[in-house]
Amino acid sequence: MSISAESVKQLRERTGAGMMECKRALVETQGDLEAAAELMRKQGLAKADKKASRIAAEGVVVLDKSADGLSASMVEVNCETDFVAREADFQAFAAAVATAALTQHSGSAEELSAARLESGETVDERRRALVAKIGENISVRRHALLGSTGTLGAYRHGTRIGVLVALEGGTPALAHDLAMHIAASNPSYLSVSDVPAEVMAKEREIETEKAKGEGKPAEIVAKMVEGRIRKTFNEVALLGQPFVKDPDQSIEKLLKAANASVKSFTRFEVGAGIEKKQDDFVGEVMAQVKASSSGK
Repeated sequence: MSISAESVKQLRERTGAGMMECKRALVETQGDLEAAAELMRKQGLAKADKKASRIAAEGVVVLDKSADGLSASMVEVNCETDFVAREADFQAFAAAVATAALTQHSGSAEELSAARLESGETVDERRRALVAKIGENISVRRHALLGSTGTLGAYRHGTRIGVLVALEGGTPALAHDLAMHIAASNPSYLSVSDVPAEVMAKEREIETEKAKGEGKPAEIVAKMVEGRIRKTFNEVALLGQPFVKDPDQSIEKLLKAANASVKSFTRFEVGAGIEKKQDDFVGEVMAQVKASSSGK
């Protein structure tokens, strides 16, 4: 039986399942949209949209690099539990998304969602099918593309942290070391000069009030504040950080010795910035005990 693309589209929008699942259900029900939707609910396939509101803060970071080593992609794909994050189909999907981002130069989230995988499905179609199969909310949270005319470093620590760093000059070994350093030290900026003015002003205000409370003269307060600000932002700016493999040497000095410079870097960590629900098991048990006691 011939099933129209429009029927498949309508069923997908209604159930949130993958294209192939929708087509199979329509074939099985002789093209009856209502019957197909009911069949998919019975089979547990109409899940994706219902799962979408659930917090997905676990997952993996995956990298892919071009053959010439001058461009790379990085994606964070999330799920709800670390058990699913270790599941083979989930990890294969994440790897396929990273490859699609790299080979199809998907700049925006919308472009990546519509990118075709080797299976012929789009990224979003495969995501929805995986939600239906696994039963958890799955999302492609973010992705990055980075290119370099010099040297490109790519490093993944386990499955949860990934780094891309583009250098001008330097060597592949240096790029790899820097990517490892960024993974460990998590800098927020490249240099102190990259710190936004409003962030710098707020920190100066805080440090000034703290210094005044110490009863120092005004001219001493000013010097104390600048010194503290410089120390604070050197800790979160890549160039000012001590190199993890040689803490006596700053990243800035390391680069200068190698006649190299960092053009840009990106670091992903699974779940960073996602507000996770904290389960209070003890609290739940105590609440149940109290409820049970009050009911006697």
